[in-house]
Amino acid sequence: METLTRRGRAARVGATALGLAVLLTGTLWGSDDDFPFGPFRMYATSNPPNAPAPDTRVEGVDRTGTVVSLGEDATGLRRAEIEGQQSRYVADPARLAVVADAYAERHPDAPALAEVRIVIRWIGIEDGRPTGRYTDETVVSWQVPA
Repeated sequence: METLTRRGRAARVGATALGLAVLLTGTLWGSDDDFPFGPFRMYATSNPPNAPAPDTRVEGVDRTGTVVSLGEDATGLRRAEIEGQQSRYVADPARLAVVADAYAERHPDAPALAEVRIVIRWIGIEDGRPTGRYTDETVVSWQVPA
């Protein structure tokens, strides 16, 4: 086995120090978007034992008035993708056209959608257990152009 040269050793120490500095910076000031150099807070926090728990879903209303679930099976879009971009959908509801297009592509014989919306079901929790009560909040809605 050959030994490292001073230059090779310095390069490795420098790369390690840079990696540790980026990791430390991301840990202290980063967000989930900076992963793996930032904290992955999704599993690092918990809700208070009496706070309602959010359950986000995407749904549509077709031209016949039927409410249609626009989950991954219906659109190919994962719920996490929607939740991760939720603030962008709220800021620009027309972005929901992507969901409507994905649904139409997978279901060409289904009635066309008239509306797409993101709904949060707030599930009641008491002492860390579901109460069976809930409220639905539509956080963004987009009307499909006719």
